[in-house]
Amino acid sequence: MKIPNIKNNTGVVACALFESSAGFPTEFLHSATNIMMMKIRDTQARCNFLDIPPGTYALVVIHDKNMDGKLGTNLLGVPTEGYGFSSGAKASMSAPSFETASFSYDGENLDLTIKLTY
Repeated sequence: MKIPNIKNNTGVVACALFESSAGFPTEFLHSATNIMMMKIRDTQARCNFLDIPPGTYALVVIHDKNMDGKLGTNLLGVPTEGYGFSSGAKASMSAPSFETASFSYDGENLDLTIKLTY
């Protein structure tokens, strides 16, 4: 999965793969099936998950600038760090549902691009 146009090279990008709605998207450290942290190079990053069985999944990507393992928010709960979801799912008043961000994976190579929202 490619993550282009990251705001800056500060911190890391956290890529979390979920196989159910449990904990999606905020509890990725506890609920995600697979998690990958990648350094940012030239305002982009790439996360490659291996040996994932076929199924239905959803991805959340966070630009964790302060590397605290969670999406930073202000007092109103508005994100202060970049985030993105699979299937082009967008956050409006709250994060999208697992179903909105989900995609089917057949076990073959799948190349996704997730653009972050700041």
